[in-house]
Amino acid sequence: MKRIVSEWKKEIKIKAAVLEKLNSPLTIRDLEITELKIGQVLIRVLVSGICGSQLQEIRGFKGNEKFLPHLMGHEGCGIVEKIGPGVSRVKPGDKVVMHWRVGAGIEAEFPTYILDGKKISSGKITTLSEFSIVSENRLTKVPQETPDHLCALLGCGLTTALGVVNNEIDLKFGESVAIIGCGGVGLNLIQAACLGSASPVIAIDLNENKRPLSLNVGADYFINSSDESVREFFDKNLPLGKIDIAIDTTGNTQIIDEISNLLSDSGRLILVGQPKPGSHISFSNATGLFGNKGKTIKTTQGGKTSPNEDIIRYIKLYNAGKLNFEKVITNVFSLDDVNLAMSLLETGSAGRIIIDMRNK
Repeated sequence: MKRIVSEWKKEIKIKAAVLEKLNSPLTIRDLEITELKIGQVLIRVLVSGICGSQLQEIRGFKGNEKFLPHLMGHEGCGIVEKIGPGVSRVKPGDKVVMHWRVGAGIEAEFPTYILDGKKISSGKITTLSEFSIVSENRLTKVPQETPDHLCALLGCGLTTALGVVNNEIDLKFGESVAIIGCGGVGLNLIQAACLGSASPVIAIDLNENKRPLSLNVGADYFINSSDESVREFFDKNLPLGKIDIAIDTTGNTQIIDEISNLLSDSGRLILVGQPKPGSHISFSNATGLFGNKGKTIKTTQGGKTSPNEDIIRYIKLYNAGKLNFEKVITNVFSLDDVNLAMSLLETGSAGRIIIDMRNK
């Protein structure tokens, strides 16, 4: 329900998905907004993506237990409803991408909401709510005609994938790329590798449902690693049975070790997915990393995306017909059904899942 900015008062309720207890379903609660502080922006959220980071938060893997209860979500699309003191980069009525990567503008303090008469603090960006108080530097203004779902993906999943390929891996034309884990980020990584003229692009996942999704966004091959040997496939289809670039989105330490043994002499392994807290990564053939050209293993945070510059460039790619975000999105849920969406995400069978605040 659209509200006029001038009508906003502290006592107006907003509906939000709230994490109140670890390893429990999110609760849909009515909250009250508070007065905007320096650098804060009130956003009417249109749509939000969800990803594995939310599952990690629910399990407490993000070290977030001491901050409960709090709101959720870190990629979305919305309309600016009201701006706080000092905000200059957006104004009421602007359409914005809501992103977790720090961009231009004020770094505001953590926002507060009122839940059951008590103040709670939440993240500088949250997106799983009808309205959200967001730090100015987590917002990028985009043209009004930019599709809502594209904007949501530009908040994390798509920008991370394009950033990894554009900024992190030094991809050369014709180099082979393997994507391990073909969820929302993995499917976008396949697209990004194809844009960079990788060949072949190999998708690897445990879930057979990911085969048509991966091939549909451009993968040359799909390996169902639950019943196919990755090593045997590489032996048959790659020079010397080695991959030039491997990008892992799973955080699975066993898979990371396995793929490290299959890197070419100048191979690069990029870790996008985070292992569980307290886990260890070990390499069963560590001497194999020391080829005469030197192999590289590195982590990434959001593909080094610079939101205010990169998001606009990526929208140009979409407008030129070179990005197809629709193929990556497999399901759309209402906010009331957010726990169904989380359950589906946990099965590993979906691509990117969208929560539409306007769906009832």
